[in-house]
Amino acid sequence: MKKVLFVLLFGLSAAPVLRAQTTTNVAGPVETNPSDRFMLQNGEVVLVQGKRPTALTKNVLLSNGTKINYKNGMVELPGGKITTLKEGDYVRPDGSIVFGSPASAAQARGDSSVPADTQFSTYIDPRPAPANAGALEARLTEMNSKIGLMAEKIGLLNQKISLLSTQRKADTSALDQQIQALDAKLK
Repeated sequence: MKKVLFVLLFGLSAAPVLRAQTTTNVAGPVETNPSDRFMLQNGEVVLVQGKRPTALTKNVLLSNGTKINYKNGMVELPGGKITTLKEGDYVRPDGSIVFGSPASAAQARGDSSVPADTQFSTYIDPRPAPANAGALEARLTEMNSKIGLMAEKIGLLNQKISLLSTQRKADTSALDQQIQALDAKLK
């Protein structure tokens, strides 16, 4: 598996203006796999490799510029946006963040309307596993078709958002009909 090197930095801290300050005291490279993750556990960030968590002793700078404070879970993205990990959230080695609950995802985007105890719904495909390669190919084709429809729906929703943000009394009925037609196809 391709291994990616990450540099640990000492001294990443949050100033009152929420700007990360770093020093150049480099601790050295840490080898990680794409499946590894930097996860908040018991209030501190650990590196989880496989199923084994390893406590961090230094702050982390990922190859894409994402900075992770190992003591408090504060993450500074390359563009300067700062978020704080909650229990169950983690950062992948490529710098992407996976949120453990809808509430922590909402908090990261500044939305306080989601209750703290909200959980993601578990989806289980009720259909049996495909019996052969042909059935698997058919299911994959169906899923790709649905993905295409969802992408089309996202495009229509973005058009509606754009229209509503520029005109107070915009007529979105045509877009609404197209969205409803796509919803019918997705069922």
